Amino acid sequence: MRLGDTANQAAALNGKPLDGVRVLALEQMQALPFATQLLARLGADVVKVERPDGGDLGRGSQPSMPDPEGRPMGATFLRNNLNKRSIAIDLKSDRGRQLVLDLAPKFDIVAENFKAGALGRMGLGYDDVAAVHPAAIYLSISGFGNTVDSPYDNWPAYAGVAEAMSGLYEWKRAPGEPPTVSPVGALGDIGTAMFGVVGVLAALRHRDQTGIGQHVDIAMFDSMVAFADVVTNYWSMGVRPEPGAGLAMILDGFEAGAGWFMIQVGREHEFARLAGVLGHDEWVDDERFATRAGWRAHIDEIRAAVKIWAADMTNVDACHALAAAGVAAGPVLSAEQVIADEHVAARNMLVEIPRTGGAADGPVIVPGNPIKMSGMTDGGDVRMPWLGEHTAEVLMTELAMTAEEVQQLSADGDVA
Repeated sequence: MRLGDTANQAAALNGKPLDGVRVLALEQMQALPFATQLLARLGADVVKVERPDGGDLGRGSQPSMPDPEGRPMGATFLRNNLNKRSIAIDLKSDRGRQLVLDLAPKFDIVAENFKAGALGRMGLGYDDVAAVHPAAIYLSISGFGNTVDSPYDNWPAYAGVAEAMSGLYEWKRAPGEPPTVSPVGALGDIGTAMFGVVGVLAALRHRDQTGIGQHVDIAMFDSMVAFADVVTNYWSMGVRPEPGAGLAMILDGFEAGAGWFMIQVGREHEFARLAGVLGHDEWVDDERFATRAGWRAHIDEIRAAVKIWAADMTNVDACHALAAAGVAAGPVLSAEQVIADEHVAARNMLVEIPRTGGAADGPVIVPGNPIKMSGMTDGGDVRMPWLGEHTAEVLMTELAMTAEEVQQLSADGDVA
C-alpha cells in the first residue's frame, strides 16, 4: 500500500473510532511514538512536541533520509510518526513550558516518555497538567514507572534493557553462550506501547462515565514481565529447564531444502500427526517418544527426519504440507519474503513512503496498521512531519497567537 492509499472504502462514511480525540505528545524514539501513531491511525489528532535543536532523538537514528531542508530523518522516526503534526518547543525555557501548559486544556490526552520523574521536575508532570486540565488523561511510558520508587529509577531504559530483565533472554540462552539480545526488534518498545494504548482507551471510557481524568503509568519492565509470562509462571509450577534445554515439547527450527521453518507440537495427537507426515508412524508406539520429555530428549532424531522429509521443498512448501496434516508450522521468512508475501499485501500491512534525497533505491517501507475493523477504512496514512512544520499553525489556532507573536517566540529560541 502506498502512502495515502486506503482500503475498505465502504466504511468511509463512518469516520474513525477516535475522531475528535486529541493527543499532545511529548515524545521521542519508539515506545510512545508507536502508541500515538496507532492512536492516530484510529482517528486521533496527534500533535508531537519536539526539541527545536534536532527534534525527536529518533530523527538521528540510522539509516536515514533527508527532509526538504537536508536534516536527517532516521529509520526509527520514519516508522513511528505517520499522521502527526510537529511543533518544536524548548521545554527547558520558562516560556516553552508555559506554552505546553497553555496547550494542554485543548487536548484530551497529554503523553510523555521521558525518564521517570523528569517532566515533574520541569513543571510538566501529571500534577502540573491536572492543575490546569483536571479531565486530562496523562500517559507516561518509562523504563520503570512513576508511581513507586524503584531501585532502577536512574537507569537509562531502552527496549533491550527491559527485555533482558524480564527473564526472556536467560530463558532462551544456550548453555555456555551469551544471551541473544533484541531477538525480535524492539519488543520492549512496541509491547509497552500496546499496553499504553489499552490504558488510554480505558481511561477515555472512564472519563466518559465520570468526567475524571487520570494518570496512566506504563513501565517497560512491567510490560516485559507480562510478555514473559511463562518465565515466572512455569518456575512457580516446578518447570525449570536449564538454559537452552527448552520445554517438554517440540518448539524448534528445522531446515528445508530452501530455507528454514519452525514446528510447534505440544500435544500427543499433534505428535502423531507429525510422525505420520514424516513417514514414522512407528514413533507413536515407541517408548522413547511416549512422553513430551521424550520428544525433547530425542529432538536430534526428529530433526534429522524432518530434514530428510523436507530436502526437496522450500520452507513455505513444507509448512503447507504440515498445515494440511494439522501440524502448526511457520516459515522463517527473510525481509524480501515478507515484502513479497501475498497475505501481507492483502492485509495492507506494509506502507511505502516515497524516498527523499534523490535516492533511486525505491520507497521506504514501514508497517501498516494491524488493527482491521469492518467499520473503519484501512490506511490513508499521511507522511511524517518535518521538524516544527506545524508550530505556527498550532499556536495560532489553539492559543489565538498572532504571526508576530510566534515569530518573536522563534526569535527568542522558545519555539522553532
